[in-house]
Amino acid sequence: MAYEWIKAFHVMAVIAWMAGMLYLPRLMVYHAEAQTGSIQSETFKIMERRLLKGIINPSMIITWALGLYLAWSAFGFKGGWLHGKIALVLVLSGLHGYLAGRVRAFAEDRNDKPARFYRVLNEVPALLMAVIVILVIVKPF
Repeated sequence: MAYEWIKAFHVMAVIAWMAGMLYLPRLMVYHAEAQTGSIQSETFKIMERRLLKGIINPSMIITWALGLYLAWSAFGFKGGWLHGKIALVLVLSGLHGYLAGRVRAFAEDRNDKPARFYRVLNEVPALLMAVIVILVIVKPF
């Protein structure tokens, strides 16, 4: 019974994490287009910080904690699909860290990337999510 509850909370945390990871680069697209020092730019700084600290960071921590428990308790960390999933979640976590650095850069008015960069970057979490979901559901290896 506890396994199902832990799995449910893991899935909820993943959804919240992914929502934030998909939204944050989109905010950065608009922020990169805003004039430095403008009211719009200052509003984006607040939105990015709150999204990162209030949703993305806690969701990632919960996702990892519950996910590692599930990987250990249900699968004993065995299975090629599980190893692939963990590797991709590490990549997603690295992207999370990179985006956190970009939030700091925007907060300090040091953004050096164009909006197009963030448009492309915005696709990476969706691609990772698609492959991770396939690994979890299909378990191809």
